[in-house]
Amino acid sequence: MRDQYHDELDAITQSLVDITRLAGSAINRATTALLEADLQEAEAVISGDAAIDQLYADIEARALDLLARQQPVASDLRILITSLRMVADIERMGDLALHIAKVARRRYPASAIPPELHATVLEMGQVAQRICAKCSSVIAGRDLQLAAELERDDDVMDDLHRKLFRVLLDDAWQGGIEGAIDVTLCGRYYERFCDHAVSVARRVIYLVTGERVTVES
Repeated sequence: MRDQYHDELDAITQSLVDITRLAGSAINRATTALLEADLQEAEAVISGDAAIDQLYADIEARALDLLARQQPVASDLRILITSLRMVADIERMGDLALHIAKVARRRYPASAIPPELHATVLEMGQVAQRICAKCSSVIAGRDLQLAAELERDDDVMDDLHRKLFRVLLDDAWQGGIEGAIDVTLCGRYYERFCDHAVSVARRVIYLVTGERVTVES
């Protein structure tokens, strides 16, 4: 019975890795949709969010079932509670990729991002994808060194986010109010996507060390 119980705990961890990879694929495809005005990619992200939501519900149900059946204590309890919190962060990452795809769809056949900001937004997408891939590895291997790297990667995203605002606030901005709103929203979605990934990494640190790290809301 205990072997089965720990197999179920391991299965939840693997599912957390799987849902994180789905979120990473979603942000990558959403970035393509946004920059290339690719309606097919936008629709794929939008329809694919159902798989993320389903996996989220499945992980949550399995974790709650184990809590009810096994009444775990100590480290096992910490694993289950932390898993419930992590999967909520990851599901939100999927939602943020979905929001970016919806901006791309709304502006089709034009691109929502003006040419002068393409390079910056492309880099934001690449940073988000890299952070998500590291997040998956942190969950799978409980890698504290990699978890610490995510903090530095998030600083890069924050710098890019500020760069967007400098362009928007410059008197030379010619993108209009509607364009500024699109850029502002997308910049915020990328920034929050990475914040949630960092929250996951911090929860893994707590899982391994038992030391609480402040998690941003």
